[in-house]
Formats: sequence, C-alpha cells, structure tokens
Amino acid sequence: MKEPLSYKEKQILVSLFNTMIILAAYSYYLHNRYSAFSAEMLSDLQFLGKSFLMLIPITIVIQIVFLIIFHIVLHIISSEKIPEITDERDKLIELKSLRISHWVFITGFFLAMGSQALGMKPFVMFLALIISGFLAGIVSDIAKLIYYRKGV
Repeated sequence: MKEPLSYKEKQILVSLFNTMIILAAYSYYLHNRYSAFSAEMLSDLQFLGKSFLMLIPITIVIQIVFLIIFHIVLHIISSEKIPEITDERDKLIELKSLRISHWVFITGFFLAMGSQALGMKPFVMFLALIISGFLAGIVSDIAKLIYYRKGV
C-alpha cells in the first residue's frame, strides 16, 4: 500500500500545478492580446521585453496567492501543521532539484543564443527563454517529487 502524500509533496504538487496554469494563462493572454498585430510586432524588442518583464511579477504574485490558499485549505481540511524544521534530506533534495533546474535553463539559454547566432528573429530567443524558464520550474518540481518518493 502506498503511503499518503507528505506535506512537502502536496506543496510541490501545488507549485507544479501553479506553474502549468500560469504558463497556459500567459500563453493564452499573449495570443489573444497580440494576435491582431502584424508579424513586425514580433520583431519589436520593446514589445518582447515588456511582455517578458510583465510575466515575472505576475508569476510571483500568483505563486504566493496559491500557496496561501493551499495552506489555508490544508489546515481547514486536515488540520495538518506546517513543518517548521527543514532537515538535511530536504536541503539535499532542494539542492539536487535546483541543479537539474539550472541545467535545463542553461540549455534553453544556449538554444536561445544559438537562435540569434543562426540569424533567427528575436522573438525566437524570447520564446526559448520563457519556455526554458517554465520548463526548468516544472522539471525541478518533478525531480523533487521523485526524490521525496524514492529517496535521495
């Protein structure tokens, strides 16, 4: 029989869900808002920079709001308390998943720079950076789940 999810695993699942929802919502928003513009708009670095910078605070706020809601709901439903102690295992899992996340993002970064070296449009670089950032977050959360389930 499988043991129930620990608090950390539940928190990781909420974070993974948030990341996927934010990526889907952001993609939908950009597609709807800017699909009426011409192809030259995608080559405008100011537009790309604004849309990229807009993503950062929105992502942070949404993650915080969802984690607060998660803590409230978890406390109401199960009266489970938040563990105040972070032990060596938690730190090791965090470090290992962070290492994997960095490798994923760095790979995306090099692909983004490679797109510019090959003479592709600037939006390809920004798209590669955004996707690699989200993919790094998703891979990090999945690695944490695997490490918590199987052990370090």
